[in-house]
Amino acid sequence: MAGATGSGLLLPRDVLLPRGAPGGQAYAAPRHPGPDSAAVPRTPPLTKYADPLPLPKTAVADPSVYPGADYYELTMRQGSWRFHRDLGPATVWGYWASDPQHPNDPRKTIGMGYLGPTISVAKDHPTVVKYRNELPTTHLFQFVIDEIRKGNPQLTPIAPPPYKSRQPFPANVNVWNVVHQHGGFTPPQSDGMPLQSFSPDGIHAESYSTLDPHRVKPNEAIFGYTNHERSCLLWYHDHGMGMTSVNVYAGLAGLWIVRDPADDRLGLPQGEYEVPLILQDRTFNADGSLAYTMTQQQGEDTPVVNGKAYPYLAVEQRRYRLRILNASNERFWRLQFTTPTDVLPQPTLPFWLIGTDGGFRTPLQMLNFLIAPAERYDLLVDFGRMPVGTKIKLTNYNAPVHFPGGNGPEITEIMEFRVTARRSGPDRTTPGKDLRLPGPAPLEVKPHTRRREWVLYQEKLFSTMTLNAVPFMEPSQDFVKAGSAEIWEYVNPNHDAHPMHVHLVNFQVLNRQPIDAAAYQADYQKWIDGGRRPQDRPVLKNYLTGPPVPPDPDEAHCDKDTVKSYPETVTRILIGEFDPPTGEIASIPGSGAVLPATYVHHCHILEHEDDDLMRPWTIVAD
Repeated sequence: MAGATGSGLLLPRDVLLPRGAPGGQAYAAPRHPGPDSAAVPRTPPLTKYADPLPLPKTAVADPSVYPGADYYELTMRQGSWRFHRDLGPATVWGYWASDPQHPNDPRKTIGMGYLGPTISVAKDHPTVVKYRNELPTTHLFQFVIDEIRKGNPQLTPIAPPPYKSRQPFPANVNVWNVVHQHGGFTPPQSDGMPLQSFSPDGIHAESYSTLDPHRVKPNEAIFGYTNHERSCLLWYHDHGMGMTSVNVYAGLAGLWIVRDPADDRLGLPQGEYEVPLILQDRTFNADGSLAYTMTQQQGEDTPVVNGKAYPYLAVEQRRYRLRILNASNERFWRLQFTTPTDVLPQPTLPFWLIGTDGGFRTPLQMLNFLIAPAERYDLLVDFGRMPVGTKIKLTNYNAPVHFPGGNGPEITEIMEFRVTARRSGPDRTTPGKDLRLPGPAPLEVKPHTRRREWVLYQEKLFSTMTLNAVPFMEPSQDFVKAGSAEIWEYVNPNHDAHPMHVHLVNFQVLNRQPIDAAAYQADYQKWIDGGRRPQDRPVLKNYLTGPPVPPDPDEAHCDKDTVKSYPETVTRILIGEFDPPTGEIASIPGSGAVLPATYVHHCHILEHEDDDLMRPWTIVAD
C-alpha cells in the first residue's frame, strides 16, 4: 500500500497491515505447502536485457459479416514460442486472429503463438467474435488435470459442510476453454463464465452458450460485446472451468483496448509511443519449455513481459504512455523505475498515473505502485530529461508472493528502458501536471444502499477456499435488483491479499477497516459447524478493531473492476446503480441480457479461482 505526501508524490514505505489477536490462527491462502527445493524446477541463468520487447500485433476487423459491428475470428491453437535467446523454443498456447483478406489461410493469421493479438475497438461500436478451439485434447500441464481428477485435496475443490463436492470437469475432458472479456459491459451469454466452457472435440459445459448457433461448430462459440465502457484497457483471457490457471499459464491472454475519438484531443502519446506491457512470471526448464511449479511453490521465478524474459525497450527522449496489465497467475508487483545514481537526485524516475482498470482518472504523480493480478495501470513516463545512453530499469520490491508474506521466488528486475536517441520530432504531448483527463463521476452512498457480505472462507491451512463457505457450483444465492446500487464488503480473515474481480460492473473503492481476524474466523467456523442458522451468523461490526481507512491514493476516485482485499481486513466497494445490457448486439436475436441474469465474481489469483474462491450472483427485476 503506497503512501503519499501533500504534493501527491508517492513514496516507498513498508506495508502496514492489521494482524489478528495475539496467539490466534488466521489461515494463509496458499493451496499447496512449501516446496521441497530440490524437486522444484528452476530457470537456468539468463542474460538480462538481451531481447527486444515484442509488441503484440493488432487484429484486423471484418465489418461485412454483421452490419454495424466489427467481426473477428480468434482460434485457440498450440504453437511454439521462444521466451529468451538463451532458451530453446517452448510449446505454448495462444490466440490467432483470422485476416479478413485471407480468411481461409492459416498461414496469414495474426498472432505470436504465445498470448494473442490486441483487439482495438471504438467506444460503443459493437464487436462480435467467433472463438474456435483447436487445442490438443491432452493438456500442456496434464499432471495438474490428473491430480485434480484424482481428488488431490490441495488442488481439488472440497465442499464445506453440508455441501457435496463435485469434480470441476467431466472425466472425458482434459482441455476446455472459454474466453472472458475482463472488465466488459457484457450480456451473460457472452461473458465467458467458467460453465460456458467448450472443448476442442466439442464437449460443452452445462451453461455453454453461443449467438447465431447455425454459424458455429461444436468446438466454436460466438459472443457479442457492447464496448460500452469509458476509454480504457480491458483484456481477454481463458476462463475454463477448473483449469483457468493452467490455461492462462500456457499463454491464453490478450489485450482489448476501448478507444474514444475524443482521446485525440487530450495530448497523450500515441502510436509507437503508446506501449503495452503484459507482466507475468514464468519458470522454464533447461530446454526452454514452460515449467508449471505452482503445485509446489507460490509464484514462478522469472519475469516475462509481452512474452519475453528480461526484455529491453529502446526509447527516445520524450514522453511515453505505458499501459500495464498484471496477467500473472498469483504475483503482485510493486513497481518503480530505477535510474542510475548520477542522473536524478533520487534513485527512481517519477511518473504520472493517468488511469486504472476502468479508464482515466485525475493524474497523480508517483514513484511506485502495487499492482495485483488482473489490475491495469495507465502511466505517463517522461524520458525527456534522461541523457542518451541512460538505462532505466523497471524493478519490483517489497512484494513477496503470495502478498504480503509469502515465500515464493523473489523477482527484483523486470525489464530495461534504453534511451537510445533524441526526439525524432517535436513532443507535442501534454506534460502530466497539465493534463486534464475525463475521470469518473464519484459515487455516493445513500441511506438505502444495500450492503452485502462476502467472507473469504478457508477451514484450515491448504484447504479449499470459498466465498461465504458455499461452493461455486451451488446455485446463486445473491440477488441484486436491477437499477440498484450496492456496497459489497469482502471480509478477509486470512494472512494473504486477494484481488477480487466482479464481472459486468465497475465500482469504486469505498474504504477498508481492520478486523480481529482470529476471533472472527473462529466464530465463523462455529457458525458453520452449528448448522449455519442465520440468527447465529457472526456480526461483522462486533469484530472491527479500528476506524475505516480511505482508499489508497492510486485507487481513490477510480473506476475499478478488481480490488485488493487485504488480509485481516474488510474491504468495501461501492457499485453504482446499473442494469445489464439488454439491447440486441449487431441485430443478433437473443444477444441481449434477459432477467434474471447471472454473473460471477472471484479471486483473480487464478489458482484460488480454480480452487473455488468464486460465486455466482444474479440480477433480478425490481
